[in-house]
Amino acid sequence: MADSVKTQSYISVWKEKFYRRRFEWPTLALLAACYFAWGLGTTWLATLWLPAAIVLTVLAIALHSSLSHEMIHGHPFRSKYLNEALVFPALTLLIPYRRFRDTHLDHHQDAILTDPYDDPESNYLDPEVWATLGPVRRAVLSFNNTLAGRLLIGPAVGQVAFMASDWRAIRNRKPGVLSGWLWHLPAVAVVAAWLVFVADMPVWAYLVSAYAALAVLKIRTFLEHQAHERARGRTVIIEDRGILAFLFLNNNLHVVHHMHPRTPWYKLPELYRDNRDRYLARNDGYRYASYAEIFRRHLFRAKDPVPHPLWSRSK
Repeated sequence: MADSVKTQSYISVWKEKFYRRRFEWPTLALLAACYFAWGLGTTWLATLWLPAAIVLTVLAIALHSSLSHEMIHGHPFRSKYLNEALVFPALTLLIPYRRFRDTHLDHHQDAILTDPYDDPESNYLDPEVWATLGPVRRAVLSFNNTLAGRLLIGPAVGQVAFMASDWRAIRNRKPGVLSGWLWHLPAVAVVAAWLVFVADMPVWAYLVSAYAALAVLKIRTFLEHQAHERARGRTVIIEDRGILAFLFLNNNLHVVHHMHPRTPWYKLPELYRDNRDRYLARNDGYRYASYAEIFRRHLFRAKDPVPHPLWSRSK
């Protein structure tokens, strides 16, 4: 009898681990809620009160982007094609999922973090390139290095740089770039069809929502990485537990994510809480208490220079 109970217990534990690992119900449930909120914001709420509809749509699009990031790292399923299908509609309109996937996975090579050439998500420039820029471009990029700038012009600056880089890659016939953009067309068409045939939200209001959602996401990426002599000291910890941490799916605990990229979003806070000293030692104390602190310190003050301050010594 005891052996039977013990066997059943082992089976129960095995099943629990299997389903939790295989299906990750929290991620699926949140994705369903995200699409529901997006649909609500673009239909019923848009007829009731458009400003509230825009706010809800902004939050849903930002959350969808964070969920897309989860799919890139193998959640909630093991199949990358099934994960991609779950976030197929291009709610942001501008970011092809497959290009986001490829560039982000390249970014996860910690040795190249902040590299002006090899890190696709770096906001630093080679100092020699910076020296060739005119005063207008310097002013734009310097403003973009403040949080206010990142919110106001960051999505436009980032999109121009992203598309220019991909255009050069297409001209050089880099594999996967052109196909990534071609796969993006039907993903945009799905959203366009919704806006034309189903939604009650005006197209202009949706465009505003998509841009604002990208601006919200710029809060997360604003100081995720810093120039540092050692790769391990380049990735931040922001000990925030508010609405932004939720929208970013705990990616504010960024060094934890970089060290454990296969860990799902809902396990990151516990992992950090149980090993806080280890992670802060790992990144040499690159830490902020909250996003409120970041707004206070960097809303109108640049976090660092545009030209990479260590590039002459690191290349």
